[in-house]
Amino acid sequence: MSDATKTYLVTGASSGIGEAAAKRLAREPGAELVLVARREERLRALAESLPCEASWVAVDLTDADAPERVRAHLAERHGGRLHLLVNNAGAAWRGSFAEAGHENLRRHMELNFDAVARLTEALLPMLRDSAPSAMVNVASTAGRVARARTGAYSASKFALVGWTDALYAEERPHRVHVGLVLPGFIETEGFPATELRERALTRWTVSKPEKVAEAIVECGLRGKAERYVPRPYALAAVARILLPGVTRRVLSGGVAADLTTSTAAESSE
Repeated sequence: MSDATKTYLVTGASSGIGEAAAKRLAREPGAELVLVARREERLRALAESLPCEASWVAVDLTDADAPERVRAHLAERHGGRLHLLVNNAGAAWRGSFAEAGHENLRRHMELNFDAVARLTEALLPMLRDSAPSAMVNVASTAGRVARARTGAYSASKFALVGWTDALYAEERPHRVHVGLVLPGFIETEGFPATELRERALTRWTVSKPEKVAEAIVECGLRGKAERYVPRPYALAAVARILLPGVTRRVLSGGVAADLTTSTAAESSE
């Protein structure tokens, strides 16, 4: 392993944003990829298709031993080096609080926040030892604004956003950059967005995984603090602060209501 080699780890790499991020990072000079997700067949096929050395860990990140399994793999196969951690794995299950209750909140927090924090805790020493290095947390625009029937998902992403901001400040002295990517609606395996793409009024709201992959590179390897994808989604976050009442009314009806009822469960695991 040469000094020019860079080890990049991507979770949720078996499809969607994670797969696109892996393909994009594989084009970086000296890249070595570690792919993490549950579906081993998909990981193996992706690893074999990449133009660089790639290994994988097939694991459910909510398992108690998942962080240690990933850490041990990095120690054994990549000499304990880690230059970029992309925390992308996550999922969404829609339902109002009255319908889905606390259990829906619990499972969102378990995967979208707790699993991210646990994995980061296990790998942070490697990031520090490999500094300058970086991590990117893939949150969501839903981590800034919330809509009906997505409250549990938003709660987990709001938590991830807040924790990311604090982690950025904490790790900066250790030369570990912490970036944040906030996608809006992204066309993926679990979220085809067919209805949204077919309507002129909502077509602009849907972007591609490859666009998010570029944002991950910007926030991970290029030092940018955060990126919205598509970029106009940042306006919703600004409006939520400056015009909270108006934003709530807008997000409770019209196009926002159509978006809520026409979208299905999403997953990047």
